[in-house]
Amino acid sequence: MITDVPFVTQIPVGASIESAFGSDIVQMMVHAGPMVKFVLLILLLFSVVSWAIIFMKWRLFRKAKNETEYFLEVFWESRDLKKIYLASKDLGFSPVGRLFKAGYAEFGRLHKIQSFSDSEEPKGSSAQHSSRSSEVGNEVFAHSHQAIMDNLKRSLKRSNIDQTNKLERALSFLATTGNTAPFIGLFGTVWGIMESFRGIGLKGSANLAVVAPGISEALIATAAGLAAAIPAVVAFNYFSNRVSGLRAEMDIFTSEFLSIIERQFLKGR
Repeated sequence: MITDVPFVTQIPVGASIESAFGSDIVQMMVHAGPMVKFVLLILLLFSVVSWAIIFMKWRLFRKAKNETEYFLEVFWESRDLKKIYLASKDLGFSPVGRLFKAGYAEFGRLHKIQSFSDSEEPKGSSAQHSSRSSEVGNEVFAHSHQAIMDNLKRSLKRSNIDQTNKLERALSFLATTGNTAPFIGLFGTVWGIMESFRGIGLKGSANLAVVAPGISEALIATAAGLAAAIPAVVAFNYFSNRVSGLRAEMDIFTSEFLSIIERQFLKGR
């Protein structure tokens, strides 16, 4: 006796699982509880702002690197401060270039003040006081020279701190995202699991078909927290390393710039 066997269509297992998984992720987000949805919204905001900061900082550090390399090339090739200043006018992203402009402007201001003070000093007419006047002049020069160098060092230090703060701006948000996003996601997961077990208690049923959907929805929050935190941590470490590199270049440049100013100052004497 021949029995008719119904024909069963074979569906590719991988394709069906993949499509079902993609749709299930969206469905789990849609059908999640109010608290889990609120947590997902917070994590979405953290992620959007973090990626905006990442792209903004990437563009800033790329331009800062290119302009700093150009400025240092000009600086090491020519020790003419006026020429270097003219070359640095259009370098708005280079922290080393901005540091030089601040130091050059401060030196020019202090040099004008000293020149005006020297021109106002009375000149002695007696020959017997020439030796004493020379000694006094040397003491005044040493004092004014030291005062100018101290003021210039303070100005460069202030500018160095200001440029570092500009480079580090908004990086704290990336650190905050990396530290808090996993815990926010974990809070959403814990809350979702609590709601799932509460539903189990109300229904009086604890089989896998009842437990699994609620726990899956809850775990979405943890996954979202990790998705927001991981890029933020990686970007924070990368940009912090770039800031350290630029800060080291500014420190080296500050020492060299002060040395050049001192040599030119003594030459002018």
